[in-house]
Amino acid sequence: MVNLAILISGKGSNMGAILDAITSKQILEVDKVLVISNKKESIGLQVAKDRYRISTESITKDKKLSTNDFDKKIIHILKSYDIHPSNGLICLAGFMQILGSYIVDMYKHVILNIHPSLLPSFKGLHAQKQAVDAGVKISGCTVHFVENAVDTGPIILQKCVPVFDTDTEYTLSQRILIEEHKIYKEAINLFINKKLKIESNRVIIK
Repeated sequence: MVNLAILISGKGSNMGAILDAITSKQILEVDKVLVISNKKESIGLQVAKDRYRISTESITKDKKLSTNDFDKKIIHILKSYDIHPSNGLICLAGFMQILGSYIVDMYKHVILNIHPSLLPSFKGLHAQKQAVDAGVKISGCTVHFVENAVDTGPIILQKCVPVFDTDTEYTLSQRILIEEHKIYKEAINLFINKKLKIESNRVIIK
């Protein structure tokens, strides 16, 4: 069993897909679930409370708060809900705040992220627009372990999505999002069932 924390900033589309999968027993062996947002007004927080009856917390990083202190506040919340490196899983789901080395190192290979491109291509913000602007014919999404750089870390799963000549950032984003919901759920199950082995920078699925 794992205790799961989902970190969001906005409406929480991937959060909802994960919680739906838990509710419908597509994801098993999850004990406690917590949703944390770095924005108090996040729609996803309200969805987690009202629709899923999930515990929620919010923590805002203002200019006076260092990344290290922000990490420590998140860790304090995680531990208060019994989410530790030994029994926990942290899923970033549209979390628009970069985590620092303090939490990434403490929860090493326990933090997953989903990114709307085929990493290592198109890191950072507006990955779908980057793909359209670059004129690539294939893009997609990636689930990976989080390390101490933006959109890096051993890749767990990827899914290809075609890029059409008529695509905009919005239309490509919507098609990629459908696949994000599928592979994030699959990656979580692989983690929970201890099917992932990291060798150097490569994830081996056992």
